[in-house]
Amino acid sequence: MTRRGWVLFLALGIIWGIPYLFIRLAVRELDPVVLAFGRTVIGSLILLPLALRARGLRPLLRRWKPLLAYTVAEIVGPWVLLGHAETRLNSSTTGLLIATVPIAAAVLVTVLGHDRLDARRVAGLLVGFCGVGLLVGLDFRPTDLTAVLEVLLVVIGYAVGPIIITRFLADLPSIGVVTGSLVVSAVVYAPFALPRWPASVSPVAIGSVVVLAVVCTATAFLVMFALIAEAGPARTSLITYVNPIVAVVLGALVLHEPITIGLAVGFPLIVAGSVLGTWRNRAAAPAAVPGEEPSEVR
Repeated sequence: MTRRGWVLFLALGIIWGIPYLFIRLAVRELDPVVLAFGRTVIGSLILLPLALRARGLRPLLRRWKPLLAYTVAEIVGPWVLLGHAETRLNSSTTGLLIATVPIAAAVLVTVLGHDRLDARRVAGLLVGFCGVGLLVGLDFRPTDLTAVLEVLLVVIGYAVGPIIITRFLADLPSIGVVTGSLVVSAVVYAPFALPRWPASVSPVAIGSVVVLAVVCTATAFLVMFALIAEAGPARTSLITYVNPIVAVVLGALVLHEPITIGLAVGFPLIVAGSVLGTWRNRAAAPAAVPGEEPSEVR
């Protein structure tokens, strides 16, 4: 990888590791729906001129059904669920649970018949599941289980989204797909967000929404495709294993979240399980695993 490629890789690793910190800061004051609405509106306004210039929106009309399914799986459901979950969970814990997306994707593509699991990958999945079990069992109270289930639903959505892209939308302009999804999401959120609009908001909450929209959505999209062009989709997929490290470090340094026993034990098991469970042989057939053709903006 070139020096420019490494710069883009590190930038995207940080960009996709920080959303959980800013979601945690924002939902202290904002309803999760308001947060998601603000993020999608600002992100849409930034990317819409680029999509129009690239003529990337018109081709979406003939694929509106899979686009809608992708939008629900990747944005509409996950962004509200994440915000609600982080009213109870630490940002570092949320980021680590999201790191199980490759594990969920490996299971899904196997069930759908697009891939098969060898002994090494089965072992990786088992290690990853054990990591999640230890994290949940050691760190969470029974009252936190609803929030954990919400994050696991997000994991499923993030695993399903790229599969929809690969099967139904792969030949469409990527900037059009992402921009269209943001616009549709903003429209869906609007009737629920406006009645919940707060009378006053602190600069911290406003700044968090802006960072999530500008950095973690619009900029992330642009950096992601620059990295794919520079290093290829396979190397870009390694970002998945950097994100949780950033989330845990920022949670500890900025929010003073504790490094618990469950986090210390579950963290390496989840990351190791994700690596082993999704690492594919060169001879293996292509599969719709998140990261191989990245399409998510977190």
